[in-house]
Amino acid sequence: MGSEYRIKEMAPSERPRERLVTVGAHKLSTAELLAIILRTGTAGENALTLASRMLVEMDGLAGLCRIPYEELCSRRGVGPAKAAQVKAALELANRLRLDEAGFQASISSPEDAASHLQYEMGILEQEHFRVLLLDTRNRLLRMVEVYQGSLNTSAIRVGEVFRDAVRINAASIIVAHNHPSGDPTPSPEDVSVTRAIVEAGKLMDIEVLDHLIIGRNRYVSLKSKGLGFA
Repeated sequence: MGSEYRIKEMAPSERPRERLVTVGAHKLSTAELLAIILRTGTAGENALTLASRMLVEMDGLAGLCRIPYEELCSRRGVGPAKAAQVKAALELANRLRLDEAGFQASISSPEDAASHLQYEMGILEQEHFRVLLLDTRNRLLRMVEVYQGSLNTSAIRVGEVFRDAVRINAASIIVAHNHPSGDPTPSPEDVSVTRAIVEAGKLMDIEVLDHLIIGRNRYVSLKSKGLGFA
């Protein structure tokens, strides 16, 4: 008897899909919601059991976001189809979050900027460098990724940092990168990179408002700490 049959053996009031219909998605546990996305289980596990095990083994939703697709595929009971379903659902959730934040919202503080970056960048396993492009009213026009990999002064090309800002006539920018270790404490290299970008912005008449370092559930504003900003 397959795992889908075993789910059907549960009382209707306990089945995840039926519960979603009767009580609403907001009343379901994370494991129940994930089970609906997975649709079926595997040998010896129904979808709900599989979902619960995945959440434990991968440290919850944040772990599912961090794990690469290829590695997720290789986990017991998952495979390419289920991995794709999970990754698609998580990406939709992230895009909804960005839509609700509103790309035309005014960014008036480090907290505002971090709200556009923290969720996704805080779980990345590699270092990414991104630029928020703002208009004269500090509204977010676009977010672009400039680098992926270790951040150092020899790798940073200032022209690349400002390329899209010049192209769309942005008035100012906020730069950000993540620390995969989860600790957002600025390094001496972070400060020197910031200083170089700020000086270049002055020459190009594009103000650099801040440099955020994103860690796991926290961030640091170099501007607030006076690091790299004259």
